Amino acid sequence: MTTLMSPKSRLSAAATLISVDRGEPKPIYLQIYEAFRTRIVHRELRPGQPVPSTRQLARELRVSRFPVLNAYAQLLAEGYFESRIGAGTFIASSLPEESSRQKRKAAVTSAPGPRSIAARTSTLPRYEKPSWAKGLGPFQVGHPELEAFPLKTWAKLAARHFRNMRRSELQYGEAMGLEALREVLAVYLRTSRAVQCEADQIMIVSGSQQALDIATRVLLNAGAPVWVEEPGYWLVHHVLKAAGCQPVPVPVDDEGLDVYAGIKLNPEARAAFVAPSHQYPLGVTMSAARRLQLLEWAQTAGAWIVEDDYDSEYRYESAPISSLQGLDTNSRVIYIGTFSKVLFPSLRLGYIVIPPDLLDRFAAVRQSMDLCPPPINQAVLTEFIREGHFARHLRKMRQLYGERRRVLVKEIERQLYPSCTIVGGEAGMHLTILMNVEIRDSEVAARAAERRLRLSALSLSYVGKAPRQGFVLGFGNTRASEIPGAVRLLKKLLKA
Repeated sequence: MTTLMSPKSRLSAAATLISVDRGEPKPIYLQIYEAFRTRIVHRELRPGQPVPSTRQLARELRVSRFPVLNAYAQLLAEGYFESRIGAGTFIASSLPEESSRQKRKAAVTSAPGPRSIAARTSTLPRYEKPSWAKGLGPFQVGHPELEAFPLKTWAKLAARHFRNMRRSELQYGEAMGLEALREVLAVYLRTSRAVQCEADQIMIVSGSQQALDIATRVLLNAGAPVWVEEPGYWLVHHVLKAAGCQPVPVPVDDEGLDVYAGIKLNPEARAAFVAPSHQYPLGVTMSAARRLQLLEWAQTAGAWIVEDDYDSEYRYESAPISSLQGLDTNSRVIYIGTFSKVLFPSLRLGYIVIPPDLLDRFAAVRQSMDLCPPPINQAVLTEFIREGHFARHLRKMRQLYGERRRVLVKEIERQLYPSCTIVGGEAGMHLTILMNVEIRDSEVAARAAERRLRLSALSLSYVGKAPRQGFVLGFGNTRASEIPGAVRLLKKLLKA
């Protein structure tokens, strides 16, 4: 084990202990990353404080410079570090700073505040299917590439399961889901998303939409004010309105949801629904500063955070961003994920990671809805993950989507600039273009649907009046060879 005490000249007299253990199976770059992140979150490293250069740290730790570079790149990507030209690398100055040691100690030792548990009584709002969702076509949002899915492998696993099926599997299952699937999921979430969980905290659900619905039923009373991202995921708005809650639209900028703006709008909100790793529709990643601010607000206000992590496996310029839930020390975050984007939508399998003291509440609500999730697909998915097919599929699709994203960005720049601006193209299966010319995006989307071009109008993602017009362009189910022609058609529609 190699240990470093950083020089005072580089860390402004703050002694920071960074260590690596070559006998540990965890990669060295991840050890360095986690050591820095832990000390930043625990306020042992303060905003604006300089950190050693990559060469210096590699020399002191007696390791190659490459893992240090990878760790620094991830810390920069997540907003824990900032780089200053000609000066070096520093702890991000935007991170919140505690006023005193006593305040930090109180935050660690204080018990969780009061928790409100709610009942849902209102009916669903009237829903009309948007034009882009009425059929398949280029740029449809939320659809993965199905031709690349290993269907023969899935069918073989399903056939094997049916051949060996026991009569007991024909009975009702557990409300929480198949235990074997929850066990492999817990391992996956801990290692790939830094989620703090055990298998018994995971509930299997029918996609992230049901997860949002269940969380709303458990946590919120009718009439409760709830922060939502503005613009944000439109089906979150439907779920909250169906529960009789009051969505409070909080603006999103290039650091994610603006926590201070939310406090000004409604400091008494009972929950915040966020997608911190890849916000929909703008695609931004919530900065480390905003994540810590949001957690602090939730603890102070006795509120909940519902984290929707719908497609964070696909990131093209850095490793996947760690979950917000992994930073939570007060059991305030409900973590939601889905297999609809990474496998196929009709699978209808998602999951919720639930704080231990709320497990019985979530299970009771789930049982009242549909008793239990269907067990057969759960069993097949369990083997799909155990045998390594899931990890291989993710690697393959990350490369495929990365190429489609590259082509789409290139064609937008070639054919549409300067009439639009691209945002949120660093991750996921969509990017958004903000129009710099006067249009009505919903009217253009309706005309595009007649030509089998599936544009999602940005204005549909706002609770209030949309200040910008634009389009959310999915590239998951759009071949690279189709993209130039699809952008050309979009250009014609905009001119018309």
